[in-house]
Amino acid sequence: MANTNRSAFKAIFLGGLIAGALDITYACVFSYVRRGLMPSRVLQSVASGALGQSAYQGGYKIAALGLAFHFVFALIFAAFYYFASRGLRLLVTHPLISGPLYGLGIYLIMYGIVFRFSAIQSTTYPWAYPWKVLIPNVLIHMLGIGLPIALAVRKYSK
Repeated sequence: MANTNRSAFKAIFLGGLIAGALDITYACVFSYVRRGLMPSRVLQSVASGALGQSAYQGGYKIAALGLAFHFVFALIFAAFYYFASRGLRLLVTHPLISGPLYGLGIYLIMYGIVFRFSAIQSTTYPWAYPWKVLIPNVLIHMLGIGLPIALAVRKYSK
């Protein structure tokens, strides 16, 4: 039982940590290249999902809160995948397919539900973004979030 708990922790922690790091790195680089935004502004935008527009007046403490929120979400997504894989073994046996599909699902949930009902209140459908934004966002969710989570779960699953 202790080995199973340790394996679950490792899969969730490693998958969430890698996915979170890849995604926030992408977001910071993409935002800087496309719009000239500094990483602190990107992290404030993450916090704005809970705090609304006031997050942009908060400085580095709010940016740190945004980073914490970001990794909490990544860990939740990793935990969900891990626990789903206990019943759906194809999530473990076929991570190169199931991981990217899971990442696509995360994209649709984040952009279609979470952003809509958060303080951001986005009304844009997940597929309605310009191609220059849509394609890289979908790819980072598939290859930078879903795939690392699936591979971490596979590594620590029996």
